Amino acid sequence: MKAITLLGSTGSIGTQTLDIVATHPDRFELVGIAAGNNVELLAQQVRQFKPKIVAIRNSEKLPQLREAIADLDPQPEILAGEDGVIEVARYGHAEAVVTGIVGCAGLLPTLAAIEAGKDIALANKETLIAGGPVVNPLLEKHGVKLLPADSEHSAIFQCLQGVPEAGLKRIILTASGGAFRDWPVERLSEVTVADAITHPNWSMGRKITVDSATLMNKGLEVIEAHYLFGLDYDDIDIVVHPQSIIHSLIELQDTSVLAQLGWPDMRLPLLYSLSYPERIPTPLEPFDLVKAGDLTFREPDHQKYPCMELAYQAGREGGSMTAVLNAANEQAVALFLDEQVQFLDIPRLIERVCDRHRAQNKATPSLDDILAADDWARQAVREAAESLTAKTVLA
Repeated sequence: MKAITLLGSTGSIGTQTLDIVATHPDRFELVGIAAGNNVELLAQQVRQFKPKIVAIRNSEKLPQLREAIADLDPQPEILAGEDGVIEVARYGHAEAVVTGIVGCAGLLPTLAAIEAGKDIALANKETLIAGGPVVNPLLEKHGVKLLPADSEHSAIFQCLQGVPEAGLKRIILTASGGAFRDWPVERLSEVTVADAITHPNWSMGRKITVDSATLMNKGLEVIEAHYLFGLDYDDIDIVVHPQSIIHSLIELQDTSVLAQLGWPDMRLPLLYSLSYPERIPTPLEPFDLVKAGDLTFREPDHQKYPCMELAYQAGREGGSMTAVLNAANEQAVALFLDEQVQFLDIPRLIERVCDRHRAQNKATPSLDDILAADDWARQAVREAAESLTAKTVLA
């Protein structure tokens, strides 16, 4: 029985993690849970799993949460705000923390969990993208395992089992191509929010689905792979694989290529990150090569997906630039989802802000440097968006 805590319980990652816990009650005990705003769903989860500590990030929702579970006996410890989420992350006897919080908001709770000696099942890629220069030394200091829980990096990690340290030559990340993989580039000026949040293969949250549509998610995964597996950016490639059956591949020094295959279901990488090194029998649908059918691959279109090159460039520059890239993307996507900017404005805003940061990029940033860069980039995107809007109005 492994005691775990879950950050971001009401999101896509969180609900799928709870499916795993419910399916394997003899293997996992949920002792702590944290969510953002969804009081109704969080209260249902607390009733079902009876954690010892609960936090809701939106402090204004605390009275509603207390009322929704007032009849429970015994009562869990109930907290609110970022400090409350951090307390859940470092809680008591939990052995592992699943980080399902979207965006850079997951960084501080993840650092708190590491400092408390908890293993990390990482489903929040922004933690490494923004905070890699701080996170990796902290993992080593506290002897903590960080296991990837997203499909691509879990695939790489699974393929690496048994591979000698010097055996890895290249990583190949597969991309579905997102909502617009079959659209001509000329049509992207017509994209609506409804178009961008409809993924052809995966069930994900709105923000990450837009990232998939811009292919920024794959650029961010390149940076994450660099921090997780230590390869140079020249040795991390992207290939479009529309069926999302091969979740990623590795090439070894002798040119052998290993791949991990399966249906597009996040529960499998989440389960492996929690059960590693074991392989637990599950009721998931067995994989069938005949049913999967043809598997196809193609080069990503850099004209259609400029965000990929922005991510490679930020990764090669390193330092605080990746934190700026990540924050700029989060803010630009948020503005798009609020219909304040157009789809094609997302890479334009990111590029403009990264260009502004270049002269101030810090090669070995501290946590304070990363947090300051994150705040600055968000404000810089908002300012740049206002400029774009003003120009459109004048035109």
